[in-house]
Amino acid sequence: MAGTRKYSCETASQTLEWIDAIIHFIKPYTFLMNAHVVNFFTDRLWEAVDKEWMDCLRGEPVENLLLIPCGEVQDHWPASLKNFLHNLRSLVFPREQVDLQKIFPGLTVASLGSVLSQGMNVKKKHEVEILSAITSFIAKRVEAKTVVDVGAGQGYLAQVLSFQYQHSVVAIDACSHHGSVTNARAERIKKHYAAQLRRSGSVNTSLLVPKTVTCRVLSTNMLKALSDTLVREDGQTNLTGEENEELCVKIDSSYGGGKEDSLVLAGLHACGDLSVTMLKTFVECVEVKAVVSIGCCYNLLSEDGVDNAGMQCGFPMSNGVKSEGLSLGKCARDLACQSAERWRSLEKDDASHNFELHLFRAAFQMVNHDKISHTFVLLDVNSQLLMPIDENAVHARSWNPMSLIVFCFFEEGQISYPHSNF
Repeated sequence: MAGTRKYSCETASQTLEWIDAIIHFIKPYTFLMNAHVVNFFTDRLWEAVDKEWMDCLRGEPVENLLLIPCGEVQDHWPASLKNFLHNLRSLVFPREQVDLQKIFPGLTVASLGSVLSQGMNVKKKHEVEILSAITSFIAKRVEAKTVVDVGAGQGYLAQVLSFQYQHSVVAIDACSHHGSVTNARAERIKKHYAAQLRRSGSVNTSLLVPKTVTCRVLSTNMLKALSDTLVREDGQTNLTGEENEELCVKIDSSYGGGKEDSLVLAGLHACGDLSVTMLKTFVECVEVKAVVSIGCCYNLLSEDGVDNAGMQCGFPMSNGVKSEGLSLGKCARDLACQSAERWRSLEKDDASHNFELHLFRAAFQMVNHDKISHTFVLLDVNSQLLMPIDENAVHARSWNPMSLIVFCFFEEGQISYPHSNF
């Protein structure tokens, strides 16, 4: 049963109240959040968990354990555990599907044909259809002249915005291969649409094709200046190699603002700090009229005080959260990216196998840690010989894949195998 929602993001004060409640809730469990899953075993972290909870959960079937991330409880569980999960559910950001017509009255979502959707799986096609329609709707509403697709990947979103919705689009990505794929794919799509225009007799109608640039976006100034530079040029531009880096540095250092064309920043799965850069650019640049972004890889956000990111950190962004002194760390951010629904949908055998893999890895790590100062021997299954080897050689040597390495340890003249210690 889900907890009653009592928090809102409608105002800044309500948002901070929600954040405060989350921080207060998670602080007692930071020792779990900041631990790698293997450390749960190696550091015996279960001993720090409520004993009544552990006694209860040890006897639970795997199917019930998989429902815990979704906040589902069993009637026979301790009241304190059920209250914990109910409180947790009340703090979770809502994930229910919204009615797009209520948010964007008059929005029309066009279905993608086989040409534009080529190479997309079902999930990607759904995402591109929805996000391109919303981006186009907003771009028209704010009268933006150009849409900048940040972290464009292979250009799926950019190409739909260009060919289907007839927007001027700049596609920026850090990978030069993605830029090449985007250009090649755009040419194929252009030929298809050009043939359609010829058949319909609209020979004078020009086709808008996304302009591409390969560049790692390092600052808000760079993102804005790159966009402005490209929209003023005709044709496609694909910057690569040293020339690309030199141009990016030059643009970043020389940009000084001024009267520019209006822009909309869009991103489908803008990774880590890239989503943060988009938001900062929106705040700092009056020419950017709107941001339409679906972030991803939140675990890759740089964190103030953790990643030595200084003023350029991706988390936290707001003064409100900074004032709380919250520090998550890499393990906690990785944990936050876990999908509760994926765990819920796992079959029993798959889940058990996943648990066993972590257990065996932890067991090996424990043995490796306890016995690292002992002598290693190599058992070659081809020669059936035991050969003493130096510890450094274990890490440095490239072993024949036909040989099986078994780590054994000499203790008082006896050979002991790792599995005998478990």
